[in-house]
Amino acid sequence: MHTRVMIVEDDEPLTLLLRYNLEAEGYKVDAVARGDDAETRLREHQPDLVLLDWMLPGLSGIELCRRLRARSETERLPIILLTARGEEGERVRGLSLGADDYVVKPFSIPELMARVRTLLRRSRPELVANQLRAGDIELDRETHRVRRAGHEIHLGPTEFRLLEFLMQSPGRVFSRMQLLDGVWGHDVYVDERTVDVHVGRLRKAVNRGKMMDPIRTVRGAGYSFNDQFSSRGAAA
Repeated sequence: MHTRVMIVEDDEPLTLLLRYNLEAEGYKVDAVARGDDAETRLREHQPDLVLLDWMLPGLSGIELCRRLRARSETERLPIILLTARGEEGERVRGLSLGADDYVVKPFSIPELMARVRTLLRRSRPELVANQLRAGDIELDRETHRVRRAGHEIHLGPTEFRLLEFLMQSPGRVFSRMQLLDGVWGHDVYVDERTVDVHVGRLRKAVNRGKMMDPIRTVRGAGYSFNDQFSSRGAAA
């Protein structure tokens, strides 16, 4: 069963970016651009978490947050406020009205995804898996350890995040730019060729002996994690 996240945000480019990254991590996403429409939608279908912009047409995000906390059905619904208001007084106001977390724009997408996982783990621990498994590879998010066929693999921080990102969406092809946004963050300038360097390091670390390469290179497109593999063979 997919974890459901509602985005309440009137900035369309940001909504698309959030939707892409959430769906890449396996979440089912619903997006609403107006606060009053979101209130109606939330009475009909309750998600597992809400990403809520402070300034919205129809009904402000902070007022929607207050109303959600006043209803017994949504008083424990996890809410992360997204806002350009970074002053301490505004953060205190948002948290005092019931928001569980507060993220100031512009923000790092990897950091926001980590905050989503952390909040879900705290509020609904059964929704967030600490371990990812595919083929004979196991990745533990808590201990930052990776094993293949029972043998521990030592990865650098970037290679670990890269493997984690690819394993979250087996079979999906990511361009180098998408990998840069998902692993390094869109607000950090890194040359696209850097992706090739880190993929090469990751491959060298995980491909022990005659084990098959789980990372598929798609010419002209990018890379994907091939879940149809084992230590004996791999799908083409």
